[in-house]
Amino acid sequence: MTAQSGKDLLVKIDMDGAGSFVTLAGLRATRISFNTETVDVTSLESTGGWRELLTGGGVKSASISGSGVFVDASSDERARQVFFDGVVMDFQVIIPDFGTVEGAFQISSIEYAGNYDGEATYEMAMASAGALTFTAL
Repeated sequence: MTAQSGKDLLVKIDMDGAGSFVTLAGLRATRISFNTETVDVTSLESTGGWRELLTGGGVKSASISGSGVFVDASSDERARQVFFDGVVMDFQVIIPDFGTVEGAFQISSIEYAGNYDGEATYEMAMASAGALTFTAL
């Protein structure tokens, strides 16, 4: 695999609840993180005192974050409404030369900022709220 352009890592929001995904407008930087909690089952009988983990145990989660230029497009408006309504909505993350991750996320934060001599910017974070699917390219 060759190096990929960061601009090809896209975060998309379902605009109508029916699977019509649109890239969140103005994003300049995006990130997706996959996590799993571990379940420690170490006991006095563990070989050499080494920690043992329960296979398949723990809670899986994912988080998405992004930042960019505030452009007040329809996808910005949709994200703001989803946040203020506190609803869980489907998102997609396109990972170049890897695949698409899709599933339910809740927007956990939106921040807006701006300097008097610069553009208005925003940052957004989403937390997974259910099982995710992965479709390889």
